[in-house]
Amino acid sequence: MARQTPLNPTVEQVTERIRQRSLGRRKLYEAHMAAQHKQGVHRGELSCGNLAHGFAGCDHPGDKDRLKLTNSANLAIVSSYNDMLSAHRPFESYPEIIKQAARGMGSTAQFAGGVPAMCDGVTQGMPGMELSLFSRDVIAMATAVALSHNMFDAVLYLGICDKIVPGLFIGAARFGHLPALFVPGGPMPSGLPNDEKARIRQLYAEGKAGREELLEAESNSYHSPGTCTFYGTANSNQLMMEMMGLHLPGASFVNPGTPLREALTRYAAEQAIRNTEQSGNYRPFYKQIDERAIVNAMIGLLASGGSTNHTLHLVAMAAAAGVTINWDDFTELSAVVPSMTRIYPNGSADVNHFQAAGGMSLLIRELLGAGLLHGDIPTVFGTDLTAYSQEPFLENGKLVWREGPTESLDRDVLRPVADPFAPTGGLVVLDGNLGRGVIKISAVKQANRVVEAPVRIFDDQNQVKAAFESGELDRDVVVVVRFQGPKANGMPELHKLTPFLGVLQDRGYKVALVTDGRMSGASGKVPAAIHVTPEAVDRGPLARLRDGDVVRLDAERGELTVHVDASEFAGRGIVDPNLERYHFGMGRELFGGFRHLAASAESGAGVFGGFEEEVLSRELEKIEQEDQ
Repeated sequence: MARQTPLNPTVEQVTERIRQRSLGRRKLYEAHMAAQHKQGVHRGELSCGNLAHGFAGCDHPGDKDRLKLTNSANLAIVSSYNDMLSAHRPFESYPEIIKQAARGMGSTAQFAGGVPAMCDGVTQGMPGMELSLFSRDVIAMATAVALSHNMFDAVLYLGICDKIVPGLFIGAARFGHLPALFVPGGPMPSGLPNDEKARIRQLYAEGKAGREELLEAESNSYHSPGTCTFYGTANSNQLMMEMMGLHLPGASFVNPGTPLREALTRYAAEQAIRNTEQSGNYRPFYKQIDERAIVNAMIGLLASGGSTNHTLHLVAMAAAAGVTINWDDFTELSAVVPSMTRIYPNGSADVNHFQAAGGMSLLIRELLGAGLLHGDIPTVFGTDLTAYSQEPFLENGKLVWREGPTESLDRDVLRPVADPFAPTGGLVVLDGNLGRGVIKISAVKQANRVVEAPVRIFDDQNQVKAAFESGELDRDVVVVVRFQGPKANGMPELHKLTPFLGVLQDRGYKVALVTDGRMSGASGKVPAAIHVTPEAVDRGPLARLRDGDVVRLDAERGELTVHVDASEFAGRGIVDPNLERYHFGMGRELFGGFRHLAASAESGAGVFGGFEEEVLSRELEKIEQEDQ
């Protein structure tokens, strides 16, 4: 197993700052979870009629008998399965595998509930995308509903894609007295090379390729069950879960439909039972996930050039576990965490190539060896994180773990800490008189990281395509797409703009995007200041911009500024567009309350309000009195 060297001073300082910042919130969280644990599982206290309802649906006699006795462990299965979306399709067979594994341990498993799973790839640029970010919080609530029957001793969370894993994590945190184990589905086998897919997309944007050619390329890229193979939010999710010790070692990127994938799923069920209170080795979520685990997730994202969406999601996830992080924490860690991978869109390789080059075991080994990870965190595997330098294998049909490679098998995809692709992480926080935002620079060439040009303002992403096709954007330009924040329209991704802006950049123009919306987790070669806060609908500075204002986006210095006299800029009226077109149709009217409650991007853009200081103090005082 890998050895942990002394912790990097910056990692240690940031972790301690987060711990101090979170003291009150974390104390309250732990008190709530301890109270839930003390209350216990209701299965043993339910009336006969209530308990009968809890197992009436079991079609296996042995399961009913065990649930009647109430002294064996009962696993909850919470799944994002559907058979339309490739990433979730593999989960269809998991419940039966898990139930069989539980019976083999003298225990039971029940499918507690399903959570919605939408695909940003299907809804990209469409009205449904405006439900995407809020689906995370719906998933968290659906998880709570699934577990509300309080029949369970541990939970297996089956999820993989963009909002699903963050939503499941938030739900798991609020049921943190239960042991939790996250079970991935794995990436589909590699299809059309990513460079070729990007080339066809750009040709289509220029009108040099037809729809049939584009559809053929896309079909050859996304071609079978499993997660998309580019390094977007879905695969960033898997990396984070492993960095926090919520996966089994090496589970993240094993392809679906393979014997090894099935063996890992079976073992996950067995390990969840080993982690229950009945086993005598109780490992609840709330004692496993603290500020150290959250920092590990941040470092993994930075080292791998992970999804910008996690500057929203990870903030909300941490908050659900009583930990407060912000974008400054990302910035400070990024300065000491090297860029170690090149996975599309940061390179041409996909996650299968990353896995073959050494994958998670080598990445974790290297980061531990450099003192950049907290190796002492508890994990679902029953060890600390140092065991995650191991990889799973089948030996005569039996699942075993062996030490992973000590050197990269493809240095074009994965490099050691001592010889990284870049000395710092791939994320920069931007600040200035236009607000705060984030930019992913790992795929942006050095020459394109500073752009100063007149702005062209849009209040809807579809307007950008029309302007591109008419030639209005054939110049140095900062494209501003505003009123795309969580309160305005649910903060959709604007990945549909990437081909158009990429064409302009390839024509030799200086081009950048500035928006209070999101880009895809696969943010690419065009510099994009995203998640800008305060958002325009909240009277943020973007609402004062006018066409022709000169904006400077400087990813090297972390600046986002407009060159307008401060008094003139402050005196401008606020543009107040008609947002009604975003609020009706495709179910968007059902999410009005979410838009109203949404927090800022830097606070996670969620609808679950944190405790105000006064309320927090009152709750803590009450807990301390009860303790006495």
